Amino acid sequence: MTGARPAPEEHDDTPVRGPVEGAAGPAAGHWRPPRGPVVCVGETMAAMAPAPPDSLDDTESLRLSVAGAESNVAVYLADLGLPVSWVSALGDDALGRRVRAAVARAGVDVSGVRTDPARPTGLLLKEPGAAGTRVHYYRRGSAASALGPDVLDDERFGGAALLHLTGVTPALSPSCRALVERALRTPPARRTHAVSFDINHRPALWPPDTAATVLRDLADRADIAFVGLDEAQDLWGAGLTATDVRRLLSGPRVLVVKDGGRSATAFTGQGACTVPALATEVVEPVGAGDAFAAGFLAGLWRGTDLTRALRLGHITAASALKVVGDHGPLPDEDTVGAMLSLTEQDWCRAPVVS
Repeated sequence: MTGARPAPEEHDDTPVRGPVEGAAGPAAGHWRPPRGPVVCVGETMAAMAPAPPDSLDDTESLRLSVAGAESNVAVYLADLGLPVSWVSALGDDALGRRVRAAVARAGVDVSGVRTDPARPTGLLLKEPGAAGTRVHYYRRGSAASALGPDVLDDERFGGAALLHLTGVTPALSPSCRALVERALRTPPARRTHAVSFDINHRPALWPPDTAATVLRDLADRADIAFVGLDEAQDLWGAGLTATDVRRLLSGPRVLVVKDGGRSATAFTGQGACTVPALATEVVEPVGAGDAFAAGFLAGLWRGTDLTRALRLGHITAASALKVVGDHGPLPDEDTVGAMLSLTEQDWCRAPVVS
């Protein structure tokens, strides 16, 4: 997007600035996080993939990019004009330098990213195929897997309005799980910043029969939680509906259940709001969930109503669906504004315009 940008823990060592209060405003009625800096925490890896239409079996070259759920959200938040930092760790290697530079170029503050001289930057390899894209991870023992609860002592968290986490981080190591647990330990009413948590279930990262309980417990402690309906069905029961998921995750002030390319529903204390997805040609689905989360969070942060926040999530997700990498260009600001203002009938017929 171009143009002008819109403008604690229960530990003795954690500063307390007072509880987060929901903001009221026009077209409001639902809770929303305060405006202020956003901090995203989690691992980002170097990513390699063949250029379409090549397969991994017959390609002569691989394209190098970066991939990480939390930095994806940070990059899109920066696109949408929010002040945002990404906090993580990278190896003291060429891939780590590439990752840091790529995220910084997008307008994200990376000054809180540690350099680990003893551990490497994680790597993933994408394998496109007729049935979808398989992802192979090479991240065991990575720099980011050594992150722990002390990350939350960084000064950026003292001034943050919103902290964004995903279910990838607690799967990486015991210390990473302790980091997320500490971030969510303080009850919502006593937090100095709101916490957003995207389930982002990666089955390959979890020991058998552990993810369902851990992810439900963590998500239920967040202020804002995101989950795909397919993820919820895989984790907690094949026949679940979006309403069933809300019954399972009653804790979040805002719960967003994404139903693939069909719709997304936001549940709050005032009820539910559903917005259909945009009809979009899908080049690759990887990264679209992160883009949606960023768009929705940006909508809440700006103080908009749930319908517009969900629409901004769909618009942002569509930009990721149309590219091979995790990050695609957003429509210009005037186009986004016009799409957010469409009638319900016109929205349902609207394609995304780049």
